[in-house]
Amino acid sequence: MSKLSIVSGIFLIIISLSALFAPWIAPYSYDLQNPDELLQSPDLNHIMGTDRLGRDLFSRILYGARMSISVGIFTALSALIIGTIYGAISGYIGGRIDNFMMRIIDVVYSLPDLLLIILITVIIGRGWVSIFLALSLVSWVTVARLIRGEVLRLKEMHFIESVKALGANHERILFIHILPNTLGLLIVTLTFRCAAAILAESTLSFIGLGLAPPFASWGTLANDGWGAIKFYPHLTVFPAVTILLTMLCFNFLGDGLRDAFDPHKRI
Repeated sequence: MSKLSIVSGIFLIIISLSALFAPWIAPYSYDLQNPDELLQSPDLNHIMGTDRLGRDLFSRILYGARMSISVGIFTALSALIIGTIYGAISGYIGGRIDNFMMRIIDVVYSLPDLLLIILITVIIGRGWVSIFLALSLVSWVTVARLIRGEVLRLKEMHFIESVKALGANHERILFIHILPNTLGLLIVTLTFRCAAAILAESTLSFIGLGLAPPFASWGTLANDGWGAIKFYPHLTVFPAVTILLTMLCFNFLGDGLRDAFDPHKRI
């Protein structure tokens, strides 16, 4: 792996641990209001400044990371599980069933993701659960296509023919011999889906369709400062930069893992 990928992985570990231990790391409580320190610029007491209620922005970004990172990781994992099972079954069975299952994916894939996410959040209501379900339901189709293509390639390999000749049943062939060989692709896909989920959640929260108070994420923090960006740019710049760096690190880590799992680049 490249040095950039390793640095990106270290950054993601640090920000994930910071989010996990935010109550002990944050210098102030995320909801602590100080009327004497409203809209302060970054200084030694508040390294990222304060918001319109006098709350420390750095502490709120740490607490917001808990929501943004958790939504990204759990959404990516659920999409990976659903897409892997669906794509693996479709690719392994083949024939008419494969065609039918792929047409369902084509229908879902043809619909705009943002429109589906907004529709689901409006029906279910704002909150962590609705964001998680909405992002999961629109993310699995990409994973399903990738896994189906990989299963179609693997099931024609000679070692699969040997396993069939030894009398292995279909479940053993698919879950013991084929899917473990897609592990590299799954890990790489997971990193990219995490970045996409974080961006989607931040976008929804920014336009007011994401998390509802008192919950906060990087998107809601950026939205809080958007109206005053001309006079108090730190309110939007710091959450936006945090989102940008996290997404870049996920993508750089995914590139490094893809190169590491590519057998042609190890020759």
